[in-house]
Amino acid sequence: MNRNRLQHQVACMRKSLFDQGYLDEPFIQLEELQDDANPNFVQEIVTLFYTDSARLIQNIEHALNSRPIDFNKLDDYMHQFKGSSSSIGAKKVTNECTVFREYCSAENAEGCIRSFQQVKQEYAILRRKLEVYLQMVGQAAVSQTA
Repeated sequence: MNRNRLQHQVACMRKSLFDQGYLDEPFIQLEELQDDANPNFVQEIVTLFYTDSARLIQNIEHALNSRPIDFNKLDDYMHQFKGSSSSIGAKKVTNECTVFREYCSAENAEGCIRSFQQVKQEYAILRRKLEVYLQMVGQAAVSQTA
């Protein structure tokens, strides 16, 4: 693919991720930390986010299925997930985590369960979109060196 066309596609996709509210400022800061000495920095951080998120989602599911529900433990897990999401600029995921934590504070189990489905949905959408974006970024980088 033409290098300029690929770079244009990467720029458009990046803009779309921000315009649609999937990403915000912390993602820009991550990109600014990437340089020639660490060319895969963003990819590595996002991969760590995926690993951490999978563990936290599993912990939250387990806590939601336990009886009685320990809302403090549930809130602790979601607080961690929200922090991880916020640190990479996952805006929609972070917002859904906030809603979930409000249900935790109210000890509303049904609200937590419904909200958690939204958290997982936003996370899955973001993950798909970021994987495509980062793959395109990688292709653009390779085309620049070719």
